[in-house]
Amino acid sequence: MPDTNTTSLSEAVLEVYSKDIQFYAQPILRYAQFATKKTELGTEPGLTVNFTKYNSLNKGGQLDEGNPMTTQGLTANQTQLTVTEYGNAISVSEKLLQSSFDDILSSGARLLGMDYAEVLDEMLRDSIINNQTSVTYAGGQTARENLAEGDVFDSALLKDAVEVLKTKNVRKYNGDAYICFIHPHQERGLKDDADFKNANDYGGIYAGEFGRIDDVRFITTTQQPTVEVDPDGTASSGDEFTAYQAVIFGDNAYGWAEGLPVEMRDGGVVDFGREHKLAWYSIMGSGLIEEENSLILETR
Repeated sequence: MPDTNTTSLSEAVLEVYSKDIQFYAQPILRYAQFATKKTELGTEPGLTVNFTKYNSLNKGGQLDEGNPMTTQGLTANQTQLTVTEYGNAISVSEKLLQSSFDDILSSGARLLGMDYAEVLDEMLRDSIINNQTSVTYAGGQTARENLAEGDVFDSALLKDAVEVLKTKNVRKYNGDAYICFIHPHQERGLKDDADFKNANDYGGIYAGEFGRIDDVRFITTTQQPTVEVDPDGTASSGDEFTAYQAVIFGDNAYGWAEGLPVEMRDGGVVDFGREHKLAWYSIMGSGLIEEENSLILETR
């Protein structure tokens, strides 16, 4: 058979495009920038990564001259996060590589990077949303079904949330502020609050940060979940509505465990060089580290 003019990826090219995946992912990542991250290379699918939490010391106090101080041992416990395989793949035909005016490999790396970012963001988000049982409802309501038309995200709800976190002695993220992820629908009303400060006025430092009130910084993302609510269960009475979920947290609230950082994988050429396969692949997992350090907020 005559030779076929094929295109294959060398190791050097793979290294370049592995970096492309991470570069393209950065602008749309939100949750990853606040996660407590730990990488344990060499883990296999199904294994766990341990996060150590030290318990507080018994409180010290006044000393008596001549009496030695009583020492106490450090105690700790561990939170285990399970890691598993994640990934996605594309295939590119040799005909497309040879005839396209676009850089197909670069475009493929960008699409894979965007997909990785979305998967990672949802994994970290769900580590709070699906495992956190503490919820504060707008308007002082006690259940999602009771949310009324005016129960929106406002400074009153925020003050309730901050009170809960401070009462639990939750540390602020980096000692600076609590972080609050909200849906764009919730963002709209918040900007009308008299206490709201736009990030452009004080210099926001986090991806997606649009403003703050007192010691809470706000991050907006369409990744925040919504819930369709039917209070009476009839689906025909006209009282159905959408509930929006925000989350506020302090330091060390949730973790991101990596058994293998994201990388580009070359599936080789098949069908006598007529098809090329590329994928992103990672072994990772997430979960709550300190459950008391986060809180879900629900509004109309």
